[in-house]
Amino acid sequence: MIALACDHGAYLLKEAIKQHLEEKGVAYEDFGTYNQDSCDYPDYAGAAAKAVAQGRCDRGIVLCTTGIGVSITANKVKGIRCALLSDLMSARLTRQHNDTNMMAMGAGVVGEKLALEIVDVWLSTEFEGGRHQRRVEKMMAYEQE
Repeated sequence: MIALACDHGAYLLKEAIKQHLEEKGVAYEDFGTYNQDSCDYPDYAGAAAKAVAQGRCDRGIVLCTTGIGVSITANKVKGIRCALLSDLMSARLTRQHNDTNMMAMGAGVVGEKLALEIVDVWLSTEFEGGRHQRRVEKMMAYEQE
């Protein structure tokens, strides 16, 4: 199950991603926003991140105009590793090396076609483990300080 969330600036991209996930048979939960009325991205990105951190959703995708605000918000939730993505290589490597459980994108930065490709790469790439596991554990240890 994928947690999805956006603000008003990325509503149309979120709707395109929902349709794309449906066509691929990927289950999702939509945490809002549900229209293009001005809103505050932390309300939605935070709810999606909590769902991932609590295990209600396996991974999450959060969106705003730049992707920056939602990625910062998601990374404030304990247990979240959210990467801001705008290219395919980063989408692949952040899963292989960092075991990211959330990704963020900016609707004003990434076009719809590229965004859908990034989603596909990110969702289909597995964590490599090995030496990367040690590094992820060191990264996450900072939450305990």
